[in-house]
Amino acid sequence: MNLAELRSVVRRELHDEEPGSYQWSNVELDRHVQHAVNELSLFVPLEATAVLTTSASRNLSVSGVSGLVRVEAVEYPVDRYPPLFAPFSLWGQTLTLLVEKSPISGESARLYYVKGHSVTGSGSTVPSHLEETVALGAAAYAALEWAAFAATRADPGAEAAASTTWPGGRARLPHSRGR
Repeated sequence: MNLAELRSVVRRELHDEEPGSYQWSNVELDRHVQHAVNELSLFVPLEATAVLTTSASRNLSVSGVSGLVRVEAVEYPVDRYPPLFAPFSLWGQTLTLLVEKSPISGESARLYYVKGHSVTGSGSTVPSHLEETVALGAAAYAALEWAAFAATRADPGAEAAASTTWPGGRARLPHSRGR
């Protein structure tokens, strides 16, 4: 499902399907969709692999790995059966193979990693069975934003009152520490 299709599902959930009088703009809904996709990615990330070329060092740069969130495993050397997974450490953009002998320049190491999902105008990496979850999450974020906006419009003094009183109505002095 691409972004336009997902946005349409979100509009249906929000009962915001009248083109001449949308309550939410496409830009706003796209932001809520992205927020929901980011949240989903924390729990169900996209699994990916990348092949890195070694130098005569145990250190490999991962700066060119698109969307890297977390490294799960490093296969080194590659294409063995059963696969050999090397211990590693990751600090910033440098992955260090914790192997006894330094790799020979030009060898390959296969990186197994996870990254965030994406939804664009041409498609999505979100699994089809989770698209409804993303749509519902985006609708919830939109509804929460609208509720916060409506609450301050209904009582414009509520925001100022909340910042000058403690729960229970006791007055609070500016810059007090709660006493």
